[in-house]
Amino acid sequence: MGASASVPERSVHQFTVKDSSGKDLNLSIYQGKVLLIVNVASKCGFTETNYTQLTELYRKFKDQDFEILAFPCNQFLYQEPGTSQDAHEFACTRFKAEYPVFQKVRVNGQNAAPLYKFLKASKPTFLGSRIKWNFTKFLVGKDGLVIDRYGTMVTPLSIEKDIKKALEDA
Repeated sequence: MGASASVPERSVHQFTVKDSSGKDLNLSIYQGKVLLIVNVASKCGFTETNYTQLTELYRKFKDQDFEILAFPCNQFLYQEPGTSQDAHEFACTRFKAEYPVFQKVRVNGQNAAPLYKFLKASKPTFLGSRIKWNFTKFLVGKDGLVIDRYGTMVTPLSIEKDIKKALEDA
């Protein structure tokens, strides 16, 4: 489940990504945790609501094996124009983000990050697998498999019940 011809991995935990300073981080460190993986942008009309609610969700569930993984992306009207470090600083300073903000990635196209190829293959929408805009969210279970996908218009707090259910599942 989740693998496609271009993505042999079967779990989020099989990927290595880069943190905001460019160091490799193996996502296997998140085994046993529920993840919310989000492509973020600092200059989007949805930035304020999403970052504020992501911080609120994180504070509420961080002690219950929940983690948010934020991936800055500049593919949608160039709304994340700075460096990865700039994006990290923005989230942590302005929105008090305590969750990891990783290196900027591409989420669509041939050069999309392998993690995002996996996420999209795991949960395509009726319009296809392409990510349509900033702040698309993927809820991932403790086993590293994608549970659900939420578009930009779905606010982080509105998926709280799904997060609670995922945390209760073995």
